[in-house]
Amino acid sequence: MSLDRYATLNTPALLLDRARMDRNIERMQRRMDALGVSFRPHAKTSKCVSVVQRQLAAGARGITVSTLKEAEQFFAAGIDDILYAVAIAPGKFEQAHRLIDSGLTLTLLVESADTATRLSRYGVDHGVRFNVLIEVDTDGHRSGIEPEAPRLLDVAAALRLEDGHGANLAGVLTHAGNSYGLRTPEALIALAEQERSGCVRAAQRLRAAGFACPIVTVGSTPTALSAQSLEGVTEVRAGVYVFFDLVMAGVGICTPDDIALSVLCTVIGHRADARWIITDAGWMAVSRDRGTQKQTQDYGYGMVCDASGEPIAELVFNDANQEHGVLAWTGDAAVDLEHAFPIGSQFRIVPNHACATGAQHNAYHAVGADEEHIERWSRFNHW
Repeated sequence: MSLDRYATLNTPALLLDRARMDRNIERMQRRMDALGVSFRPHAKTSKCVSVVQRQLAAGARGITVSTLKEAEQFFAAGIDDILYAVAIAPGKFEQAHRLIDSGLTLTLLVESADTATRLSRYGVDHGVRFNVLIEVDTDGHRSGIEPEAPRLLDVAAALRLEDGHGANLAGVLTHAGNSYGLRTPEALIALAEQERSGCVRAAQRLRAAGFACPIVTVGSTPTALSAQSLEGVTEVRAGVYVFFDLVMAGVGICTPDDIALSVLCTVIGHRADARWIITDAGWMAVSRDRGTQKQTQDYGYGMVCDASGEPIAELVFNDANQEHGVLAWTGDAAVDLEHAFPIGSQFRIVPNHACATGAQHNAYHAVGADEEHIERWSRFNHW
């Protein structure tokens, strides 16, 4: 690709390598098909209709979202089967109700008997029947109910408090978020099995108590790509796989060559005494996420590459202000940085966390497979 093409972009700019993204989509869908489960990608990573349409075209069935704004935006684009995979707060019942009345097949999530009771009663009072999953905690990472906890059945009972008229228990959901902290294939395989067996066990307990539980949905990108069996699971969710990032490379489920996202930035100054190169991409452009700090390779605020995407190992991105990126030169002290990397030259920063970096921008500049065509794909943020 002619690098002059990037000169027309206002930096910092979020670049998306479409060929890499398409390979990532194909890889995940092929694996889910081989394991015999439905795949419902998590759209919180891209928040982009153009990306999600490609995931659906590859074989995904419905999508997962993390905000009701995402649900609204994707439904407006014609996607009508959506799972809102964050435990719903009572203040959002009305918003969810409006979406359902508009024709969206929307599935909600609860993790407490209190919310389940209030949701069911709202449904009865307003003539709507919510489709609901119970969140199960299979790794102690975040929220949810442990598979053997007595309150699992309490939440199920609360959902049918009004004889099922206000809410329908559709199944159970879990997310093995601790997979992001693992480093070996053996550990990932073990956690994927723990995730599977724990969620299946929760479903078995509910069924034994007389509750229908047709859906068993699990997923994180590392466990989805590491699971050896998904017996008893009906659906898998994963998000960051579509772009991958440096944290996922550190986990070991991809390589830097699989990462489809980067931030294009421009050199705006130098500090010869400190051996620094200053760019126009600070933490507002790449995010404050330092997720690789706990991994074998700490990339600071991201991996520095030249404009073609080739890593420059001697440049370290360990300091950032709001709108300034400070790249430290660790190579040959004799190199004239102002000559080697003059003002106006460009770098690409590969992100630690694709979701966090994406959230700093309102569009992707999608580079086509022909390496010449660039399209602007809008994305949305906030709640």
